[in-house]
Formats: sequence, structure tokens, C-alpha cells
Amino acid sequence: MREQLQELLEQRVLQCVSMPRNQLHECPSIEMKKQSFANRSAEIVKAKANGRVIEKFEDKEDASVLYEVNFQYLIKQRGLFYMEEEVEKRRAEFYKGILVMDEKLNEIRESPQDSKEAMPVAALQEGGQARKDFKYDRLKAVQYAERWWNDYNPAYKKFEVDCTNYISQCLHQGGGPMRGYPNRSNGWWMQNDNWSFSWSVANAMRWHIPGSKLGLRGRAVNSADKLKLGDVICYDFEGDGRFDHTTIVTGHDADGMPLVNAHTYNSRMRYWAYEDSTAYTPNIKYKFLTITDDHDDI
Repeated sequence: MREQLQELLEQRVLQCVSMPRNQLHECPSIEMKKQSFANRSAEIVKAKANGRVIEKFEDKEDASVLYEVNFQYLIKQRGLFYMEEEVEKRRAEFYKGILVMDEKLNEIRESPQDSKEAMPVAALQEGGQARKDFKYDRLKAVQYAERWWNDYNPAYKKFEVDCTNYISQCLHQGGGPMRGYPNRSNGWWMQNDNWSFSWSVANAMRWHIPGSKLGLRGRAVNSADKLKLGDVICYDFEGDGRFDHTTIVTGHDADGMPLVNAHTYNSRMRYWAYEDSTAYTPNIKYKFLTITDDHDDI
């Protein structure tokens, strides 16, 4: 089984940098990613992949394998080169030892249950004390985002849907002060194995940052190209008003558009629009948030 998965992985790497040569191994998500790059006058010039088996289930004749693939793509865009990385979660099915199905698992996002408490009013409640003279260190936030994009800092709790928790860690490392403990609907904090909704839930963070008047705060801008390193993008994939994903800006492409890092479906230097995501829909809405601090207020 490992040999068949390895052969499949080699075919997918080849497909990243060339036209599909074997329809049996053609991966639609790779073609979608390549088209997304082409739309920006960019291309994958080199690709590398490493796989890791997570779980294996075997019956008499059937077997199912859950595995991860860490992809690295060297991107060229009008003379600019940068490296994008992502971790793909996949499932392969075997019958009598023969590979019969291999599929990419859908990107995980927050459920309505996760965000049912995260209403706009929670973000507007002001309480607790934030330290004075907060200055946001964008470089430290990005350095942290790069260090932990595909790992989990043991100093913080890890969530199954970890995207907003990861972004909160980045913002905190950049100097964002916690406040509001122990009220989960107040402020932005993680303490004593507890946390605010705004720390861990995308919909709550979307409302907290522009609504906050103390400590960590920011303002909405009307387009992605206005975002700086360390700023935040919130995603409403269905366009239903409930935001279910969060990323942090860690770079810019040749057009000055943001490249982002994210958790849950771990990725780094990914193009901000997420058009190659399995969660993407034509109804997607974004909220672009630039972080402000006491120095911006002066």
C-alpha cells in the first residue's frame, strides 16, 4: 500500500509542474491550484511532497488509510520567487491490496455550534484592564506565524478547529494584551485552561477586533491590498453572515496582494482569496482587518 501511495504522490508532484500525463492520476485540486496561479500570472516551477500515514483500518479484503501530505511549491510571479506550503489531509481506499480510491478531505471550518455564542454584542462589551501603551510588533507576529504554521505551541491549548486560536497566538506574540478574564463574552484572552470566544472562534474575532476600544483592536479596510504584515483576514465561505475561518498576513506577492498563514488545514504563504480551497463558494465574503495600537491613535 505504501508503494502505491508513493507512486501516486510522485505523479501528483509531476502534475504540479507539467500537464497531466496519466488521467488515472490526475488530481482536480492541483489543476484548480494551477489555474489560480495562472490567473495571477504566476506558476509552480518546482514542487516537493512528503507523506505521513496517520491511521490505517483493515478488514479481510478492504483497507482505509488516512494520511497527510506536506506540499512545498516554489512559485514564480514576474521575477518574484516565493515558497508556498500546505498540508493536505487525504483518505485512500484499497481492495485486496489494490488502490481503488484516493481523495482530498474537505477543509475543516467552524460549525454553527462553535460560533452560536459569538454574537456582535459580545465584541462590544468593554471591561477588564489592558496594559497601556500597546504597540503592535508586526515582525514578531509574523515570525511566530512562520515558526508554528505546521506545529502547535505547547504553551497554548490546541483545538480541533485551530485557525482562530493560532491567529490569536500570533497577535498575542506581537504584543496584543489580553483582557476580560474570566468572562468568556468579554475582551480577548486565554488563561487557566479557559478562553474568550474572541480568542478561539472566527465569528467572535471578526467582531471583536474592529469593535474593541481597549488593548487588541483594529479597523476594517475595503480591500486586501491595503493589509500589512500581521493583519488579519476573516472568511465567511457561505456568505451567510457567519465567519468561519481566520488567517494572518505573512507576505505579499508581486502584485502587492497578501499571502497568508493558517491552521486547521495548515498552510503558509497561501494566496489570500482561498479560491483553491474545498471550502470556497461563489458566495464567499471577506473582512479585512488592520491592527491598530496606541501609537496609531496618537
